Amino acid sequence: MSSRRTLMSAPRTPIPWRNKAIVAALAAALLAGPGIAQATPQAASAAQSEVSAAATITWTLERASNPTEDQRTAYDLITRAMNAAVARYNNLSDLGKTITVRYDPGVPTADGNINGTIRFGNRGYMNERTALHEIAHTIGVGTSSGWSRLGGSGTWTGAQATSLVRQFDGTSAKISTGGGHFWPYGLNYDNEFSNTAADRHVRIVAAMVRDGL
Repeated sequence: MSSRRTLMSAPRTPIPWRNKAIVAALAAALLAGPGIAQATPQAASAAQSEVSAAATITWTLERASNPTEDQRTAYDLITRAMNAAVARYNNLSDLGKTITVRYDPGVPTADGNINGTIRFGNRGYMNERTALHEIAHTIGVGTSSGWSRLGGSGTWTGAQATSLVRQFDGTSAKISTGGGHFWPYGLNYDNEFSNTAADRHVRIVAAMVRDGL
């Protein structure tokens, strides 16, 4: 009798919390895989973002319900470009934006709007450099009242971004502005792209936001 009571009253062993965490992490990794075009890299970089960022940039790709071969090819290129660019922004800044991306063959290159939309048209612009550049437009580069106030003279006058570019390029460096763009590190052309330039681009855009972009 005593042994039977012991069996009936023995508590069920709970699943260790570490096992639950591992299962959750594996599920998140599967959902964030490159095969999901409308997924953002937010899940894959959540740990980094939670440590260093108060907000994150997320994005979705509008897709045709029955895409053509042309559309499928474009979606794949755009997805790779946006995943790389958004991951870089989220790793290096605390900027937040919800972005909707479209493939529009009528767009000669690509464009970004402060309302949070980006359109890609030309295949030659479906790369990380262009995605970084257009994300900057959605955040306010060339599209906000702050841009007009701080960059309308042809030189960015905000203290934080100016201080940052001088850390990069010396005490006489400045950020030039014109036509809704900035340089250096504006990533206006493919020949400006490198990992260093891309990282500096994100950091300058974040500093511009702190300046009042």
